[in-house]
Amino acid sequence: MNDLKVIKRKELVVIPTMEGKSLVGSYHIVTKCRAGFPHISSVKANNPYEVFSRYVKGAIMNISLVTESGMNLTMYARTGKKVWISEDILREVKVGDINDGGTMSKTGLYNQSQYQLVNAKSWADKAYVMNEVKL
Repeated sequence: MNDLKVIKRKELVVIPTMEGKSLVGSYHIVTKCRAGFPHISSVKANNPYEVFSRYVKGAIMNISLVTESGMNLTMYARTGKKVWISEDILREVKVGDINDGGTMSKTGLYNQSQYQLVNAKSWADKAYVMNEVKL
């Protein structure tokens, strides 16, 4: 079921979901420290958004799922304004995740037209899945 609503733009590349693949497991995450150097961590999580939400959003450079055979499958990557993100993370991203702080609002994830498309009215609303209109 494709419940995502995404306005196509060159700064945002959506990675298709892995049908039938469990997302519970070990993830490698690359973040940028204050000095500007990359730092690699390994964490266990139930899904990639759980990993995404644990770190300062602007510091995240890459999140990848480590398969049982040891391969890394990219779930999120960012370089400058361009973002590659899996559907699994995109379904859970809230407006506040993008707007909180300075870096994420300068990437391909930020788009006011996108927020209007999904009826996002507050930072708690999801940015890429249709939100119900509250009367």
